[in-house]
Amino acid sequence: MRAVLIDWLVEVTEEYRLVPETLYLTVSYIDRYLSSKEINRDKLQLLGVACLLIAAKYEEICPPQVEELCYITDNTYIKDEVLRMEASILGCLKFEMTAPTGKCFLRRFLHAAQVCHEGPALHLEFLASYITELSLLEYSLLCHVPSLIAASSIFLANFILKPTKNPWNTTLSYHTQYKPSTLRDCVKVLHRLFRVGLGSNLPAIREKYSQHKVREPSTAIWKHLIPFLL
Repeated sequence: MRAVLIDWLVEVTEEYRLVPETLYLTVSYIDRYLSSKEINRDKLQLLGVACLLIAAKYEEICPPQVEELCYITDNTYIKDEVLRMEASILGCLKFEMTAPTGKCFLRRFLHAAQVCHEGPALHLEFLASYITELSLLEYSLLCHVPSLIAASSIFLANFILKPTKNPWNTTLSYHTQYKPSTLRDCVKVLHRLFRVGLGSNLPAIREKYSQHKVREPSTAIWKHLIPFLL
């Protein structure tokens, strides 16, 4: 159910053209809340909407209104329910809304990776971003910190783009503070996600990265992605 919720939230953030950081922060709030609270299944979407509201207030210049978020749930919840859940989340997380996410680390690590990447920088950025976003759906990856997931995504993206080259080097080790041996387990899970995905019932991320507006600046990468996204 967590994966289904996040898949839906990907669609919502696309519909409202929210920045990627809002999605990552939303998922962070959901996981932190669920780590200390139990909620009924019929309230899971309410949790997702309220977390999205908080994350959008944090990241966006013009966040969606509460009424809009009620509308996208087919009015399953009313405004007061969303606001009460928002208050519950803020209290549970003790108003500690700043949190490191995979997107934060990915942006930093990509600068280091692109310095020594042989090929268009956009290809690496596109593929690493896709892999990192896929990681949001996988529950088993919650045991890894966001910085390790971001580093592992770059490792895997490098390997896919240049399979005959070493996907890691001293520059990446220095900036990420990770050795290849530390990344191994996470890379294996990410590689499985990239190869087989999470099923046809969770298509939002694949469809998002299949859109023309996303792939236009990096067409060549599709020789690697098309078999797995279509």
